[in-house]
Parts: sequence; C-alpha cells; structure tokens
Amino acid sequence: MSLLHTRRRFIDVHVLQTVPPSNLNRDDAGAPKEATYGGVRRPRASSQAWKRATRIAFKSMGIGDDQLGTRTKQIADHLAGSIADRTGLDETSSARLAAAVMAPLGISASKNKEEESAYLLFYGNKQIEQLVDLVADRATELIELDDKKLAAQFTAAQARTALMTGHPIDVALFGRMVANVPDIDVNAACQVAHAIATHGAELEFDFYTAVDDRQGPDSKGAGMMGRIGFNSATFYRYGAVALHQLDTNLCDPAAAVKATTAFVSAFVRSMPTGYGNSFAHRTMPQLVAVSIRDDQPVNLVTAFEKPITAYGSTGYAAPSAAALAAEQTAIATTWGAPALWSGVTHSFTDTTSKSLDEAFGQPLTFPALLDALTAELSR
Repeated sequence: MSLLHTRRRFIDVHVLQTVPPSNLNRDDAGAPKEATYGGVRRPRASSQAWKRATRIAFKSMGIGDDQLGTRTKQIADHLAGSIADRTGLDETSSARLAAAVMAPLGISASKNKEEESAYLLFYGNKQIEQLVDLVADRATELIELDDKKLAAQFTAAQARTALMTGHPIDVALFGRMVANVPDIDVNAACQVAHAIATHGAELEFDFYTAVDDRQGPDSKGAGMMGRIGFNSATFYRYGAVALHQLDTNLCDPAAAVKATTAFVSAFVRSMPTGYGNSFAHRTMPQLVAVSIRDDQPVNLVTAFEKPITAYGSTGYAAPSAAALAAEQTAIATTWGAPALWSGVTHSFTDTTSKSLDEAFGQPLTFPALLDALTAELSR
C-alpha cells in the first residue's frame, strides 16, 4: 500500500491579496458579494467563484484536456459527439448510442430539456472516451438493433466503472456529488473558503455614461447610462488539500503530489473575472504561505476577526500580514499544534518580514516554494 494512504497530511494555503476597485463576484442584485465577520461588513468572493477560476487556470498551466474535467448538463451531447468523432456515425445514430450507454445509470433528466441532465455533472474528458470504448468497436452492429435489444447491451456497472476510473485532477480535487446516483460520487480532496477582506469596506457605485458615436453635434444626453457596484479590499484567501484523499482518488501517490502542487499554483495565480474589462482588477498576491499538517486543516481567518485598521500610509496589507503571522504562531504555541512544515513567499520588509520569518520560515520565490513543497510531499 502507498505510504500516502496511511498518512494523514493536510496542505494549508494562505493568501493575502489586495484588489483595486472591482466587482469580482456579484450577488443577485449585481453588487459585489459581502459578508459580516467580526461584526463588520466586508467584501467577499465566493468559494465557487475561486474554484472556477482555479480550474480555468489549470488550462493556462499547460495541463492537457485528458487530465481535466468538464462540468455540464450536456453529458449526453458530449458523449454523442465523441462517439461520432471516433466511429464516423451520423448525429442521430451517435445520440441513440449515447442514450443507451447512459440510461442504466438513471441520471435524472431536466424538466425543461429532456436531452440535458437535471443538474451539472462533473466528469473527466478521458472518462468520456472510456464510455465511447463501450460502443466503438461494434458501433455499426449496435445501431442496427431495435431499442429494446440495444438497451439490453449495457449495464449501470459498465458506465459506473468508466466514470469512476481515471479521475482527472480537478474532479479528484473538488469532488463530484450526484444526488440520485451516489455510486458515482467522488469525495473531494480540497476545501476552499470564501475569500473575505481583512477589514471593513464600504460598497461604492460607479455611475457611467456612454456616447453614441453617430450622435449629431446638436444632440444632448448620453446614448447609455448605468451603475456598477464596486469595492476594493485586501483579501484573505484560504484553501486546503487532503493529500491522503487525493491519493485515494487518483490511485497514484506521485500524481497526487503533482496535483497538489498544481492546485497551489493555480489557486494562487487565479482570479474571478467578474467585470474584468471594466475594472482590470488582476493583481498578484503580496503573501502566499503554505503549511503541512497531520492533525487537521487550519484556516487562519481568525487573525482578522478583529478587523485590520490601516495605519497612515501602511495600508491594510502589512498589518494583515503581521496578524496572520501572529495567528500562525499562536496556533503552534498556545494550542500546541505546530505545522510539520511551512514555507512562504512575500514582498514585505522590516518588522513585518521578521514576524513572517518567525512564523513561516525564510521567504522563497514562488517557484522555489512550489519546488520545496513538492520535495516535502514526496518524502
């Protein structure tokens, strides 16, 4: 048995990132999401938004489609298209075979569109090809069967095996839950917290107008006007990976380590894209700290239960970093729960840098931090 299967190891990822005026993740009214924490109203970005951004970042890292997943209601259409590509069958025949392969699983159909599932399904692109394997070698023979005989050719076990074998890294990390087909559930190896500001901030609004380029010189007024809510904040972001669960999902210790490092890189470098063209809000973090633990994942958001106050020209980032370092130290000393290993990348100096060094170790460049994490997890 793999050593990773027998050792509980949690990788905590802590990020401090200052974002300028932006609307990263809007609510149902179009305003930036917020949350009350420590009795103070603060900017927030949902975990779902940052998970999505992380998944998109995987692609920019050069990770191939065969190692990634698709989240859609249109699995039948995806499967039919792949059958057509592999076999050369027409659209109608491919759709018929796809329906026959998927039917035994009993996935609920949408009430509005029968060709779609009732909920989003998360599966690997490679797993679709494994479903195609069930029909590819005898597609011409199968398509000649009547509906009853065709349906008898496939079992739920066959489709289940295809969907539970060879998980891509994003399905292995974020998991899969299918309410009425629990046999194809995948336990998530990753947790992502809602990003919240380390301080209170007011919601503001940008009233904008647009000029009609063909408007005559005597015309008055704007061609369009509107209002966008925005705020700016220093966010604390947190994610955690259970390496032992990831190893179980991937059935490969080396792949689990590689996927963990990929998650850290993608999570750190990603950003939700809400109103991106209007605010150009992409920044890089000012601090990334990673810790390995064997007891439990530890979110250090308690460092900011008392909201950070900006002191003069220091802004929020430096005092937020100092508070994070103090909380990491308190967890280790007061609660007697030190991390097995920690590493940090940051751009702070002077006393802030010293407190971070004491809590997380000497700073590394981010590529060096990823290399050090890989080496530590591979021991």
